[in-house]
Amino acid sequence: MSFDLIVKGGILPDGTRADIGIRGDKIAAIEPTIEAEAGSDVDAADCLVSQPFVDPHFHMDATLSYGIPRINASGTLLEGIALWGELKPLLTQEAVKQRALAYCDWAVSMGLLAIRTHVDTCDDRLLAVEALLEVKKEVAPYIDLQLVAFPQDGYFRDPTARANTIRALDLGVDVVGGIPHFERTMEDGRRSVTELCEIAAQRGLMVDMHCDETDDPLSRHIEQLAYETQRLGLQGRVAGSHLTSMHSMDNYYVSKLLALIAEAQVSAIPNPLINIVLQGRHDTYPKRRGMTRVPEMLKAGIRVGFGQDCVLDPWYSLGTADMLDVAFMGLHVAQMTSPDDMRRCFDMVTKTSAAIMGLDHYGLEVGKTASLVVLDAGNPIEAIRLRADRVAVVAKGRLVAERPRRATALALPGRPANVHRRHVTPH
Repeated sequence: MSFDLIVKGGILPDGTRADIGIRGDKIAAIEPTIEAEAGSDVDAADCLVSQPFVDPHFHMDATLSYGIPRINASGTLLEGIALWGELKPLLTQEAVKQRALAYCDWAVSMGLLAIRTHVDTCDDRLLAVEALLEVKKEVAPYIDLQLVAFPQDGYFRDPTARANTIRALDLGVDVVGGIPHFERTMEDGRRSVTELCEIAAQRGLMVDMHCDETDDPLSRHIEQLAYETQRLGLQGRVAGSHLTSMHSMDNYYVSKLLALIAEAQVSAIPNPLINIVLQGRHDTYPKRRGMTRVPEMLKAGIRVGFGQDCVLDPWYSLGTADMLDVAFMGLHVAQMTSPDDMRRCFDMVTKTSAAIMGLDHYGLEVGKTASLVVLDAGNPIEAIRLRADRVAVVAKGRLVAERPRRATALALPGRPANVHRRHVTPH
């Protein structure tokens, strides 16, 4: 028996050591040791081997546009939306495509091999939709890219959003999106949730809605989203993204709301980096954290995945396509510092987010797609602590990125010649 590629000597997330044999684009064997011929091999000795990173919430049509036509001076969500409105008329299809492809290169280098990106449908040209459909096709050999039809200026608030969202879905966009809290009234927001969920049900599509991305505790569109999910039989196919108003709601109402979300099997996608930067901007002190109630959601049995949201765009001036940065921030803001919680944060940027996106072919199991990342860390907690280097990235059976392991040389009398910062703590 021979393999096209063997990943040798790695540590799996559960702590076991194994070789992984790959044939074609599938995992063909996972064994303590594989003694067989292979076209090539990857040295993963003493390194964590994980399924790839997954970003369930991103805006690829805006990425890498930071500073065009200006910078978000206030740092607020609303100025970012206004700035995006100024940028949209300046966009060309080729510029959107090239920035998106450049970001995908970054993603591959960081072991990020699945991305769900919202694409603005409030542009009669549908320029960004067409650009990202081309990008999706181009990166398909190595990245699973899902597109969400996102009426960013409001499904009812923008006069052409309704028709353009349908046009985008007809062109092949994968998921139905929305932004109910940005409609002119709470009632319009409620109606938009109902109509968009009905469209998804009719077309057999998933739903991922920007929901209650505000500090206003009276923004409660997630309640409507949970209701429509049950009414239309969409359980397991719906996600509410952001949900930041929940950090400002009273505890009694949240105790009711969490049960409704769990019962409807609606997933939650907080975006720690962006939520902590954009929310609470009107507060003096104490300042609200700006992220939804992740530990409480997990305790209620709600599926939670962390998203990146933005990189170098009108809303966020930083970012490197590193989902370990996202897990690192999420861990801190949610105060999830027990060993089990930290491992859960790693899952929230890998296997849990893959499940939210419906990527059943992901996983370190025989028969699954051979996409994985080798990290210069001993376990998932250390990977988050170090934001570990990606030693190798395998996408659908092919080695697509690699870098040498790094240590820093020291010139200190009586001390080691180099330092690596790896230190696996026993639990």
